[in-house]
Amino acid sequence: MNVHRLSLPSPSARSTPAASAAPVEVQALSSDELLRGQREILIRHGDRVYRLRHTSNDKLILTK
Repeated sequence: MNVHRLSLPSPSARSTPAASAAPVEVQALSSDELLRGQREILIRHGDRVYRLRHTSNDKLILTK
């Protein structure tokens, strides 16, 4: 399983160019980890539900 990680500067580092805060590591998940063999999953975010679909053209589509 390949997991790629992206490091972004902390919000305070972005607002103050002279600040030297350590980057914040953001976790990256593969679509296989999210979908677990399914073509479609529902994702709850707050009080909304989103649908993530893996299309026959090998694309991901996220809709409300």
